[in-house]
Amino acid sequence: MIIDIKSTAKRAAVLAAASGALFAFAAPVMAQQQFVTIGTGGVTGVYYPAGGAICLNVNRTRADHGIRCSAESTGGSVFNLNSIREGELNIGVVQSDVQYNAVHGLDQFADVGPYDGLRALFSLHPEPFTVVARPDAGVVNFEDLEGKRVNIGNPGSGQRNTMELLMDEYGWTTDSFTLAAELPSREQAQSLCDNRFDAFVFTVGHPSGSISEPVATCDAVLVNVTGDIVDRLVDENDYYFSATIPAGMYNNDEDVTTFGVGATVVSSVDTPDDVVYEVVKAVFENFEDFKALHPAFTVLEPETMISMGNSAPLHPGAVRYYEEAGLM
Repeated sequence: MIIDIKSTAKRAAVLAAASGALFAFAAPVMAQQQFVTIGTGGVTGVYYPAGGAICLNVNRTRADHGIRCSAESTGGSVFNLNSIREGELNIGVVQSDVQYNAVHGLDQFADVGPYDGLRALFSLHPEPFTVVARPDAGVVNFEDLEGKRVNIGNPGSGQRNTMELLMDEYGWTTDSFTLAAELPSREQAQSLCDNRFDAFVFTVGHPSGSISEPVATCDAVLVNVTGDIVDRLVDENDYYFSATIPAGMYNNDEDVTTFGVGATVVSSVDTPDDVVYEVVKAVFENFEDFKALHPAFTVLEPETMISMGNSAPLHPGAVRYYEEAGLM
């Protein structure tokens, strides 16, 4: 199935409008309102509608619990984790590998050290690392990016994190490319078709309008990300897995083989237990409706969402709900 970018944007707008509308019409039963902000990602990815879908379900019952939820478009996984740590966000959607690095104080979190206060709520959809190239760029596999013009992603984004990991493994630097662009995800599809670069990388749930747009507009192609280095990364790290983008999803004649991470939802020990309980409950008590809000959610199963991709301990508020629901 292919999602047009206009319909993806429309879906995100509907979710945002719906959550906002519920703010206006829910009766203020509670004496004191509580506000929850979920950090997501670029508006063309899946994180933004995911945050909107969570808030939509939370706000449906705001009259009962007094929690007002809003989803905020952000720079992505690393930004969200840093903002949660600094108390600027309550909840964030982050890649599973970035969650792992934050828990253990690795890579981009080496300077600040392990984040002992990070807590997991649940995981979401799988996110294959996806390389999209112009048809005339001569890019067939990931290794072919060397010497090309490549959008490696904006600093703080999940795709930038994965790309930098691969660059280190291949012994590349930004000088290995003719151009190393840092555009955010919302700009990369149009820029590829405008011939500003030869390829871009994106860690995203599928199907994605950000992929279908350049495929439809300028015959862009998806590129395999395979080889010994990728195999080793998958074997050595629980938060990575092999992934296949099936033939026909983006007019591709054959399956595209790559690897990926998972989207996860995290918070802090500073977020009250009752707030996290209501957020988790809102998703799982309306699970079929939640799954229907984006095609990437159709593969979700409650039992696996509790553990898959979560390196941080579960938040006590989440544990409370899972135990009540018989999921733990």
